Amino acid sequence: MNSKHLLQDIVRKLLGHKILIIIAGVILAALFFLKAKTTKPEYTSKATVFPLSNPSDNAISTSTLSALLGESDATKNFSSEASLNIIELALSRNVRECVAVQRVPEYKNKTVSELLVQEYNDNHSFFSKKVEWPADSISQAVIGGKILMPEIAAKINKNGVLEVNYTNTDTALVRLISNILISQISQFYITLRTEKATEDYNFVVNKIDSLNAIIAQFDTKQIQMDNTTLFTPGGKLQYEIPKENLNDAKLMVSRERDANINNREDALWRLQKATPIVATLDKPNPPYDMSKPSSIVYAIIGFIVGCLLMAFILIVKPLYTFVKAEVHKAVFSEETPVVPNTAS
Repeated sequence: MNSKHLLQDIVRKLLGHKILIIIAGVILAALFFLKAKTTKPEYTSKATVFPLSNPSDNAISTSTLSALLGESDATKNFSSEASLNIIELALSRNVRECVAVQRVPEYKNKTVSELLVQEYNDNHSFFSKKVEWPADSISQAVIGGKILMPEIAAKINKNGVLEVNYTNTDTALVRLISNILISQISQFYITLRTEKATEDYNFVVNKIDSLNAIIAQFDTKQIQMDNTTLFTPGGKLQYEIPKENLNDAKLMVSRERDANINNREDALWRLQKATPIVATLDKPNPPYDMSKPSSIVYAIIGFIVGCLLMAFILIVKPLYTFVKAEVHKAVFSEETPVVPNTAS
């Protein structure tokens, strides 16, 4: 069978079974249509989080996450320097598991993780397995965090404000979990600022104590030198040990201590005003953005896939026969010896 005969055989099979091909397309289109119809719509909330601080704070301390980590100065909102860090915070496993362990009084004091597992088991697909509810709290938090992972999205908008999106098929859970998620992110931000200010203050205080200890050592050494009298070899003249280098070193340390005392006042001021106010500008309230697969589009895709699948099944046999014949021909053509022409 050559390629021309193969093409003719394929066309003949497809034309002879066109009704079967159309039926297969219609069946798969109906299945895709029912799948799209029975799929629950997904609802997405949108919330914007903004840290509020005194405008005068910007001269001494900043309110962005990168500035808190000592990376750069920034404005009082989540600027571009902090974008990566604050987004990683919002999407981090730690935040997701903290959300998962929160209890909800409106749902008989169940945890968010338990509500998510129940919602997943009620709406899971035919091909996926149900999630088994573990007994220990750590595994419960891990499962809740895994379910939350694809449902959370975060980004920094053009104004430097953090946008947090949450998606779920239950509108009640969308609002509930969105508020808990924003609360956890805000609490982490506030805790980070407070801890950073406390560390700065403790560092300056410890440094001042260390410098005072060094000055005390200089004073002790100077007293020892003042109480020491030396004589010339003849024993007639006495003189004191020179203390110029000691005085210079003590003066340098004293200046550094005075500078750190001023820094202590700044650090104390930061510590007193460390707790910011984190405001939710756009709260995650309905109406939510709804997304659901189009039944018509799914039906068209199903029809095309069904027709192509049936057509492929019909042409498999002639294709196999053609390939087998070509391989057989190639193998035996290589094994046939070439007889030389010995005619004179």
